[in-house]
Amino acid sequence: MNVSVSDRDTTSATRLQVIDCDIHPALKSRASLDPYLTAQWRSHFHEYGPYLRQPFTASPTYPKATPALARRDAWPENGNPPGSDLDFMRKQHLDPNGLEYGILQVFALTGKDERNPDFAAALCTALNEWQVEEFTRPEPRLKGSVVIPVEDAETSVAEIQRRAGDRNFAQILMMTRNREPLGQRRYWPIYRAAVEAGLPIGIHVGGTSAIPTTPGGWPSFYLEDHHNHSIGMQSVLASLVFEGVFEEFPTLKVILVEGGFAWVPPHAWRMDSHWSRGRSEVPRVKRPPSDYVRSNVWFTTQPMEEPENRADLKQTMEWIGYDRILFSTDYPHWDFDDPRFAFKGTLTDEQQRMIYSENARGVFGL
Repeated sequence: MNVSVSDRDTTSATRLQVIDCDIHPALKSRASLDPYLTAQWRSHFHEYGPYLRQPFTASPTYPKATPALARRDAWPENGNPPGSDLDFMRKQHLDPNGLEYGILQVFALTGKDERNPDFAAALCTALNEWQVEEFTRPEPRLKGSVVIPVEDAETSVAEIQRRAGDRNFAQILMMTRNREPLGQRRYWPIYRAAVEAGLPIGIHVGGTSAIPTTPGGWPSFYLEDHHNHSIGMQSVLASLVFEGVFEEFPTLKVILVEGGFAWVPPHAWRMDSHWSRGRSEVPRVKRPPSDYVRSNVWFTTQPMEEPENRADLKQTMEWIGYDRILFSTDYPHWDFDDPRFAFKGTLTDEQQRMIYSENARGVFGL
């Protein structure tokens, strides 16, 4: 929902305290990372640029990516990309929406999609320093995500350990599309480091991969690709559960970001049914899958499903648990959810407090 600054009463905050669990910062340009890269990698970046697992594309190939995935009013007057100007972000989002905190989800040039492992490590470190210097230090309401080169577990662990205890960061960032399903043991050192650092794992939809977005191949339309984000999220959750991640790391906190949540109950029921019949194949999984979902996983609201019968959404949220749902806007992207209008149904004051702020406060330790 797009609401311009002029449409608001910018002098008053929203009635509820709001912790936004999905804000996308952006680089003003590639040169924005220059101060945080060594001379070697700065030269490499400008001469060769990124080399992704889905090569020869400078941006996603769907129309949504033009321009910059953003709401039309999210472009600052100075011409910088949406999400890159902190003062404009304050004016358009943080202040009028009464944000107590906002969690940054670094979407572009994450380093995880880079083929060159040494450059991937340098990019991740640079992006983490950039978040601190450009956003979290000048604006204490914002908290960063530790960007890691996911396919290199050893280097990822080192980057997590470097940020452990740094209150500029609230979580570790991973994406749904990787070389292999995220439950596989090559990624377990990352989860162990997350637990030791006391940081949750935020898994955001997307990522660049040579693997199609569907089991049957590449889709024809952007709508298919966008819709299939939730399918990718379901695959990630099944992998984490059936590979035994939550049994191995019982205190691991996982937040599934921007994948919707109405699919969660039937997905959990299906996992429970299959586990009850074939549990001998996965002896590491000691409990019904839905138990792990309820004990270890949280879901952000945006993009929220909007059934014709609003009671259906409320029933879905009741099954998941109001304590497992975190509010998010996806600012400054085109499908931004205004916190004043995000919920079309009726929530009690307690449920609103839980979803808009208290759940996130507990998960992130804010």
